Order: sequence, then structure tokens, then C-alpha cells
Amino acid sequence: MHKFILILLFVLTLFSCGTDTDTGEFTVGSDYLALSNKVILIDTVTVNMSTINFDSLATSSRGRILIGNYDDPIFGKVKSDSYFQLSTDTYTLNSIGSDTESTNYVFDSISMILKYDRYFYGDTTKVQTFNIHRLTQKVKPNIEDNNFYNNSTLAYSPESLGTISYKPRPKEKDSINIQMSKEFGEALFQKIKKREVTDFDSFTEYLKGFVLVPENSNSSNVIGFSVSESKVRLYYSKYQTDNETPYIIDFSILDTSKQFNSISLDKTGTILQNLPLSNGTLSSALVNNQGFIQSGTGVACRVDFPNIKQFKNISANGAIVDAELILKPVNNTYSEKYPLADSLTVYVGDNLNRISGTLVNAAGSSVYGKLSKSSDEFNENVGYSISIGNFLQKEMLKQSDSRSSLILTLPGIAQSVNRIVLGDQKHVNNKIQLKIYYISY
Repeated sequence: MHKFILILLFVLTLFSCGTDTDTGEFTVGSDYLALSNKVILIDTVTVNMSTINFDSLATSSRGRILIGNYDDPIFGKVKSDSYFQLSTDTYTLNSIGSDTESTNYVFDSISMILKYDRYFYGDTTKVQTFNIHRLTQKVKPNIEDNNFYNNSTLAYSPESLGTISYKPRPKEKDSINIQMSKEFGEALFQKIKKREVTDFDSFTEYLKGFVLVPENSNSSNVIGFSVSESKVRLYYSKYQTDNETPYIIDFSILDTSKQFNSISLDKTGTILQNLPLSNGTLSSALVNNQGFIQSGTGVACRVDFPNIKQFKNISANGAIVDAELILKPVNNTYSEKYPLADSLTVYVGDNLNRISGTLVNAAGSSVYGKLSKSSDEFNENVGYSISIGNFLQKEMLKQSDSRSSLILTLPGIAQSVNRIVLGDQKHVNNKIQLKIYYISY
């Protein structure tokens, strides 16, 4: 007992002059000792928070067409254009038995059909407008990894081939239909009818692809559409016949690696306008004691534990048997329009913000931040809990001087634009908390 009291006094001196340290019964997990023993609960350890910005995110092959823009009151102007290449299973008109029969077919119309995939962000009660443009550059991904990124772009014609202004209904099993230029549709029809387009190569040489671009005048929401269920549909029929049922050719995104979303964030005039790129950090102390996360644009929150190696000085034989990190969303930064995600994705990174892998527990399973929405008057119980005992134990025992950090993102980082604001250790109302259970044996 005398030894235990000395250890407790040492911990209090090392980390804080506060009174938040306590002792209690704790059942040690199988990763350490299978017995019950006295442990020290330490919740005064320094935790540093900062915001980082990834250089790029791979947004191709994600299965979602993400289109729209909105003015975020905290992060700035968010915009997503969507690029894609089309193809079809057949490049012939229906049941052509002869050239004579082919001449009887006439073009009717062409439209783009986009199927909601139920994702949305922002204010869906307002009208959103976007245009369809024809690409003038082939859809060729990065040769090193076959990806397109959130900062990738392709050249396109300024002429709009179709436009739509609509109020999104993303929760419904529905589609939107955009009528496209008759001149464009007629020209494509004639290419197929005259056998000038006969296969994928000749088709993509003629029509390289499309990009959907939201208008800046309507800035309210970003909507997701299904890649697999969206298409361009060409209607045609036989001239002067009693058959009123049109024939169709569907052009779909058959190669998902040739579809990507270009997602940008204009931070001018915002609290994040000085956020450095790539390997830099923006300390929470410089931005009202807050850390920031936004999917799609690469904004992430970094958490560091600068004093964790000093735990080795507590006892010759000791271990961190458990630890819980609790992160609190800042009051009034989330709402029905900007909802909280149900979880946080947690990575392990180095001092240059390079990710080495996901956070795992002692069994090797991935660890996530789990949201608690327990209701209370001041939202004090709303927060994300992350089990980081295994991570801190490894950090404590490292022989080198290097330290790893935790990098927090939101699920669907490359196919959404959700965001969150978190309080650091000095935030007035929404402080980050760290509880460490340490045992000496």
C-alpha cells in the first residue's frame, strides 16, 4: 500500500496539480494479467489537438455521383463536380436487318437519368441547379495507381448540353431526368445509325464523357446519385409506323474507375483560411480551441499525446491497461442541416501526417469513435468515445524518440462532404477528455 501511494503522488506531480486522479477496482484484461488489482485512473494528461489537410483523396471507384455546392458557415464554400465516361453493351440500332430498314429509324430525344442514392448534405428545401458539359479530354486516370482524386479535373466544353433546377428529394426512391440538347442527341444518333460509331473505342473517341457542374448562383446542398443506376438514355423510333413504343439505347458508367468527384473548398475569410497543406498542422489554440474534420476536402483532426512516454517512469513494472478518449462536438456547430455522423474513423499517423494504418485494439480489430447521443440540457453527454489503451501502451514502450498521433476523419471520407467541429482540452464548454487506467504490479 505504501508503494501504491508513492506511485499515485508521482503521477499527480508529473501530470497535473488538479484533483481528478482516483483509484479503484479494475479487472485487468487478458492482454495483461488475469486478476483484479488496484489501478490508478489518470485523467489529467496533456492532449494536443490540431487540424491538418490531406494533399488529396482518391474519389474514383466510389459508387457515388456527388453533385452540388453550399456555403458552409464555418468551413467556407464547398463544391463538387462529377466526371464520368459512358459506354453501352451495343452500338447498333434495334434489329437492323438491312440498310433499308436502318433508314426508317429517326431520333426522338435524349436525357440523363440520375438515381438518388439517399445521401445528401446541406439544405434540401432550397433549389439546386447544375449543368451537363461534354468533356474535351479523355478520361485517363493516374497511371501510377489508376485513381482520380478530389483535386483532379478534366477539360470540358463551356456549352451546356442540359440543365436542371430542382428541389432534391434524396430520401425517396426516385430519379431526376434532365432533358439534353436535341442537336447533340441527333448527332450521336446519326453516328450510330451510319455505323461511324461501332464499338467502345470509336464511341469514346467521339464522346469522351461528361461533367456535371453546379451553378454558383444556387448554393444550398450536395446530393449523391448512384453510379450503377444512373445513365444517359437515347430514344428513337421507326418513321411513320403505328408502333408508338420508342426504342432506347442506355449509356451507363460500366467502368467505375472512370467516374470521380472533384471536391473543392474555398476557405477564404474563414477560421480555416490559414490551414496549411499536406504535412503542416494548424494548432487548435489558434482557432478558438477547436479541431475540424470535413470529408471530401481532406480536412482532418490530429490528436497528439506529448507526455505519454513519461508513464515509464511511474513504475519499473507497470502497464496501461485501458484508456478512453472522449471527443465533444462543439455546441451550435451541428444541426439537422449539418448532422453528426454516427462514428469517427481513426488512423495512426506520423509527424508528417502520413498514415500508417487504422487504429486497432490488442486483438488487431479496427477501433472507431462511437457517438453517444444521451440527451441532456446542455449536450454535455454528446460525444465520441474511442478506446486507445493498446495504442498508448505501445507509444509508452517505444524505444525511439518518434511519436505517433491519431488522425480522425469521418466515414465515407472520399464520397461525402460531412463535417464536424471538436473542442480541445481548453475549450470552454466541450473539452476533450482522456481517461487512462494504469496498473503497477
